[in-house]
Amino acid sequence: MRAVVVFESMFGNTRLVAERVARGLSAAGEVDVLPVGEATSEALDGVDLLVVGGPTHVHGMTTPRTRDAAHEQSHRPDASVTLDPEAEGPGLREWFDRLTIPAGCRAAAFDTRARGPAVLTGRASKGIAKRLDHHGATLVAQSESFLVDRENRLVAGEASRAEAWGKDLLRN
Repeated sequence: MRAVVVFESMFGNTRLVAERVARGLSAAGEVDVLPVGEATSEALDGVDLLVVGGPTHVHGMTTPRTRDAAHEQSHRPDASVTLDPEAEGPGLREWFDRLTIPAGCRAAAFDTRARGPAVLTGRASKGIAKRLDHHGATLVAQSESFLVDRENRLVAGEASRAEAWGKDLLRN
């Protein structure tokens, strides 16, 4: 089995979750972890399972405006966050606009979001899952959220939970 985990990350949390999901998937074969800017349609050739994740901004997937706001936040003199090295590239919305997913590809979606009820925080994974479905992928799991705290760090236990979720995806 060949799996690809594609991520968009602003402050590194979604990257960490993607890496841990990939670790969970690695028991079944080859797994590539790609930032959205490197996840070309050619990079997806021959993929059996595509897992896509991104941060939740303003109740959904990022937009150019929310990515600019994250960039500004990281460059403030009192900033407590550092911009992910890949954060200035394209977002998932733009990626989906130019994407071709191999026919019959299985897929799953995840996001990172603030701790709290999803009705208040939103979930980027819902939009990701809809776009995967629209592109003809077969969703093999409910979309999943991994939580960050007020200091914008993954909540304790979420990285381990991401790895376990990756293992669970192999059963679907």
